[in-house]
Amino acid sequence: MQQAKELHSTAAMANKHSSEAQRLKDKKVKDLMVDNKRRLVEVPYTASLAHTMNALVANRVVAVPVAAPPGHWIGAGGSMILEADKQTGAVRKHYIGMVTMLDILAHIADAEDDMEAGDVGSDLDRKMSVEVSSIIGHCLEGLSLWTLNPNTSILDCMEVFSKGIHRALVPLDSHMDNVSGVELVESASAYRMLTQMDVLRFLKQHDSELKSITSNSITDLGAITECVFAITDRTKVIDAIKSMRVALLNAVPIVRASDIPDEDHKQLINGRGRKIIGTFSATDLRGCHLSSLQSWLPLSALDFTETVWTNPLFAEPNNAEPPKRELVACGPNSSLAQVIVKAVTNHVHRVWVVDPHGLLVGLVSLTDIIRVLRLSLLS
Repeated sequence: MQQAKELHSTAAMANKHSSEAQRLKDKKVKDLMVDNKRRLVEVPYTASLAHTMNALVANRVVAVPVAAPPGHWIGAGGSMILEADKQTGAVRKHYIGMVTMLDILAHIADAEDDMEAGDVGSDLDRKMSVEVSSIIGHCLEGLSLWTLNPNTSILDCMEVFSKGIHRALVPLDSHMDNVSGVELVESASAYRMLTQMDVLRFLKQHDSELKSITSNSITDLGAITECVFAITDRTKVIDAIKSMRVALLNAVPIVRASDIPDEDHKQLINGRGRKIIGTFSATDLRGCHLSSLQSWLPLSALDFTETVWTNPLFAEPNNAEPPKRELVACGPNSSLAQVIVKAVTNHVHRVWVVDPHGLLVGLVSLTDIIRVLRLSLLS
């Protein structure tokens, strides 16, 4: 009798989790956008890199779409993402690509030899005076300009973000219905930006529907990426930026330099099994004012992260002091729920996986989290 009751209770619990998961799967992109009232931060194609960088810093974002007059540009990847007047339908602008803080820094890093040979200050001013449209596509993310229809299911939305797309524009009044996945053609009177972090926050709010998945370890779920490129504590900022651009990375761990005499601190190294002491991220660069950039580029990446983190821009609105800089890490046996909390709470796009001695085992990115959650929901 007792065994029968336990079986009945287990079956009832399984049915409950199944129905809760189904309710979550019925959600759409528009449900994710309910609390998203942030206006779209953008720059015109004629904006200088200096203006664009100031816009990124002022709005505490790491990427902005670039707008141009219609009919004169081919959009990123051949996209036709247009803003049109709601009443007349007349097209006002065409979004031609995305520019990130890393794009701008990589553009500056390209001139390293010239900057060392000549007047650094004047050369930097010249590099930052070019139009932002001239650097679109230099980094892969600049070509990743997508829209997601408000009626796209959350599973299709998660599929997009599980492939490494970090953000997409969502039209407020789309003229297209029954569209799933990303679109390269769209016309709307206004857009909002949806990011991987927005999706993860939404999923965290629905943790009860996901508990049967998120209670499992990141190892069991296959969420750990074991290949980790890193820089050492002797790598300079400008070398870190150049390496990250070549490898299409937005962040790298900073590991303790070894005693090997010929270790190259200008290149990315295999970070697995090394002692991690910090993170160098494109997100950190949002606190990098142009006026400070010149003096910061020659610093080591580790010194840079400690310097930029004391910038008042990182302080919370009601807190005069910047938050304490902490390494966001977990163990291989951490549950997915614990990793999600760490990522969302610290607003980071990856959590480093370390062993009990603080040596790197791998990483779990937002892409990894969304991927395993989607696969588990589909099974």
